[in-house]
Amino acid sequence: MDKFPVGVIGVGHLGSLHAKMYNDIPSVELVGVVDVDIERAKRAAKEYKTKPYINIAALQRHVKGVSITTPTITHFEVAKQAIETGVHLFIEKPITHTTSEAETLVQMAKQSNVVMQVGHIERFNPALLALESYHLRPMFIESHRLAPFNPRGTDVAVVLDLMIHDIDIILSLVKSPVQKIDANGVAVVSDNVDIANARLQFESGCVANVTASRISQKKMRKMRLFQRDAYISIDFSDGTAEVFRLVDEDEKVENLAMMLGKIDAGTQKRKIVYERPKIKKLNALKHELELFINAARDNTQPVVTGEEGLQALRVANSIMEIINKQRISF
Repeated sequence: MDKFPVGVIGVGHLGSLHAKMYNDIPSVELVGVVDVDIERAKRAAKEYKTKPYINIAALQRHVKGVSITTPTITHFEVAKQAIETGVHLFIEKPITHTTSEAETLVQMAKQSNVVMQVGHIERFNPALLALESYHLRPMFIESHRLAPFNPRGTDVAVVLDLMIHDIDIILSLVKSPVQKIDANGVAVVSDNVDIANARLQFESGCVANVTASRISQKKMRKMRLFQRDAYISIDFSDGTAEVFRLVDEDEKVENLAMMLGKIDAGTQKRKIVYERPKIKKLNALKHELELFINAARDNTQPVVTGEEGLQALRVANSIMEIINKQRISF
């Protein structure tokens, strides 16, 4: 099978990681890279043994797929060029700067039969993938995504920088329209919101309490799911998951770590079990790029579609609208 030719548009910190991962995927040929800073493009091309291109159009003539890892505000124009030339695209989150831009890209990709995958990397975290065999139907979700301050990324609010990861995961789990949003946020050390909390209420009755901060002393990326007969804890930093659940007394449990007790109330005896799902060792970025290449090669639906990227952006922007109204009123 011929190698799938790809390019990377924007080789800053994240784009360089994309280039490195593509070089490590046997079925891919990294044809070239492009960046507004030509010297940076040359350095990346030398490091990853590929070619620097002077502009996007020149690169796209030689590839079938691209990673778009430029600043969010440029995503729309760069992605539009890719779609217009029939090039499949992997576009980092958030999909675009505005929802109207995302809506246009989704429609264009559909009409042009172009695969567009959005880079919500936490969907591919080993801790979350380990829960694929469980029937997740949460009715209450609590998530905390906290990080020490880093000047990189402060060009956007923490909602679009960090919280959007958890928004995307929650939307993929709940699969119900958002009915109501309450939110608060504060700009502490930058000109944008650095810490934010949102409460999402879904039509299904599920409620999610989501917190994101980039001014924390310690790093934390945890999500807790509460549902009928089960409590699930996911640690995205450690790549681990824990499951506490009620099962019938005679049910065999595959990932049993220990039995915590029995419940004799009622007519049906049940037991409380604690499970540690098996974690598959993988590089989340490499895995999501491999899946993008498979979808682009076979022209099939990617794991994280443009529509899903749009939905996450809509919720994130709604949260920001609420926060900004409160900031103006003070």
